[in-house]
Amino acid sequence: MKLGMAQMCMADDMDVNLGHAEAFCREAAAKGCDLLFFPEIQLTHFFPQYTKDHYPDGQIESWCLGTDSVYVRCLQEMARANHIYLSPNVYLSLDGKPYDSSLFIRPDGTIEGISKIVHVAEAPQFYEQDYYTPSDDGFKVFDTPFGKVAIVICYDRHIPESIRLCTLMGADLIIIPTANVTAEPLDLFAWEIRVQAMQNQVFVAMCNRTGREGGVEFAGESIVADPCGNLVCLADSREQLVTCRIDLADSGRWQKKMPYLSTRRPECYGLLTKEIKE
Repeated sequence: MKLGMAQMCMADDMDVNLGHAEAFCREAAAKGCDLLFFPEIQLTHFFPQYTKDHYPDGQIESWCLGTDSVYVRCLQEMARANHIYLSPNVYLSLDGKPYDSSLFIRPDGTIEGISKIVHVAEAPQFYEQDYYTPSDDGFKVFDTPFGKVAIVICYDRHIPESIRLCTLMGADLIIIPTANVTAEPLDLFAWEIRVQAMQNQVFVAMCNRTGREGGVEFAGESIVADPCGNLVCLADSREQLVTCRIDLADSGRWQKKMPYLSTRRPECYGLLTKEIKE
């Protein structure tokens, strides 16, 4: 398959960001991409860099979309018009709760499913617990003609069980929409992706924002690692469509060749088993 990652700068205007996403979608289709995904919270500026009391009443709610909103319908139409798998990440209201969510949209424009962030960060410039509800239904894996695709959202990747669980659920490719800033340890983050790809023998791809927003500078440096942990591609900081060709069948081949997963002994992981039961 040909994978596309929209390494975008975001504006304050949601309509501008939607138009920007459409341009990336057209470019990806023209370049033969089968799947395009986006950075974290792609339709707004990165509002979690401030606590919720930074914003006037009603402002935060205006950014939180329903699945029937015009923005979501436009994203569905982008997938249909360009006949491409599309995974946008948006601030979404579901059952009255706000979520950091990634949609998985099929080339016919239907939403196959929604993945919600499972672990919610809380740190300076990432006041995400003010805005996001933790997922109530865990990780999702989606079938495509190319292989199985899972979504792990931003901070989730720092919890090793996220990538491992998606792999055990059958994922061949794990995509990660994120919002990494230049002040973070970017070399370490790249190694984190590569090591988890190797340990789980899956493709892992992470798409980042870029550009300055308020008090933070987003780093770009979107990355793809193969099931051996090798770099497939690593972008610089410019706004750009990042593309690469990958064969998702390689995940299964490497899992048979180097049996990291099949030689696991969960019955010996007493503490982990206890945590799961609790």
